Amino acid sequence: MRKIHPAWIVAAVTFLTLIAAAAFRSTTSVMFEPLESEFNWTRSQTSFAVTLNLIFYGLTAPFAAVLMERYSVKRVALGALALIGVGTALTVWMSELWQLVLYWGVFVGAGTGGLALVFASVVANRWFVDKRGLITGIFSAAYATGQLVFLPLIAHMVMSVGWKAGSLIVAGFVALVIPVFTLAFKNRPAESGVRPYGATEDGPTYTEAPRTLRSTFTVLFEVAKTKQFWVLSGTFFVCGWTTNGLIGAHFIPAAHDHGMPATTAASLLALVGVFDFIGTILSGWLTDKFDSRVLLVIYYGLRGLALFSVPFVLGPTVEPPLLFFVVFYGLDWIATVPPTIELIRRYFGLGKTGIVWGWVFASHMVGAGVAATYAGIIRDLQGSYFIAWITAAFLCLVAASAFWLIRKDTPAKV
Repeated sequence: MRKIHPAWIVAAVTFLTLIAAAAFRSTTSVMFEPLESEFNWTRSQTSFAVTLNLIFYGLTAPFAAVLMERYSVKRVALGALALIGVGTALTVWMSELWQLVLYWGVFVGAGTGGLALVFASVVANRWFVDKRGLITGIFSAAYATGQLVFLPLIAHMVMSVGWKAGSLIVAGFVALVIPVFTLAFKNRPAESGVRPYGATEDGPTYTEAPRTLRSTFTVLFEVAKTKQFWVLSGTFFVCGWTTNGLIGAHFIPAAHDHGMPATTAASLLALVGVFDFIGTILSGWLTDKFDSRVLLVIYYGLRGLALFSVPFVLGPTVEPPLLFFVVFYGLDWIATVPPTIELIRRYFGLGKTGIVWGWVFASHMVGAGVAATYAGIIRDLQGSYFIAWITAAFLCLVAASAFWLIRKDTPAKV
């Protein structure tokens, strides 16, 4: 019987850990209205807590790479899991807005940042030579899997028992993941006495750039001089705006504004997760075979067209046009990740991929954070999300056009 390569075991436990980080992301949109009802908070106030969470999430990522270099990937990931679990559990006893901001924004934001896709990128680069694009796609789909598993459950518990039950579900799942991760995760293939999956003796080896605080900023200042970096970070800002910041945070309350029950809206968002899982893995496979720039033009262009339709398909019941949006948008949700990482590898070299990806991912979450507050303010001022949907759609079309500014195989001059 052929022995399973340890890379697949590490990949499986990494996927499970990323789901734990994604579990919290599934709670926020379900809890907006229950929290606002209980504490008399406005949509702008609850959205600000989500914004801080997303910004901490994004800005922690580049420095998480530094901590992983100094203290090991395993220790940083365990610390991040602990922050998510503690921060989520503490919300059960909160009574003031500043506590929501601290627990959701700072604790959970920093924890999820430590387990962001930078963590996934490090694991994929260290453990895989062959199938790296596919593995990156699978890791990217962990967010979708978290939605699929947790959204319907949490929505049901929040509606039937109360919002505190949703927080406890997430905290309990994190508590279960920690011992599994502790036992099964290895930092490098050498710890298991093997080469990375698909590596050969005479093949190229992966050498990471030194990850120190100074090198993190040095790499940023170097790549910030290039057009490629600004295109990638700018378009990923739009990606965050149109996924985590808008759909992830506001789809359920927006659907509720149109008369749809929160449990139904949560099920639709979970269905987005199903098709996101398929689309992201498919995108990883396509990234291994086609020009990543062309893929990204298609992804952002189609996403923009889909977002234009949202104000017209939302309603009190689930009709075919809304289902079409769910399927179409779901396939495109995080499909942008594998080709974006591949372009970073091509333009800046494999050794700098982790650090550059950390900064590009930071721009993604800053975009998400800005969008969460922007959409909340629009909702408070206008009474609907119409302008928020149209703004997001327009930004996607701008992002799609931006990739014509960079060439396919020309390394950036840094």
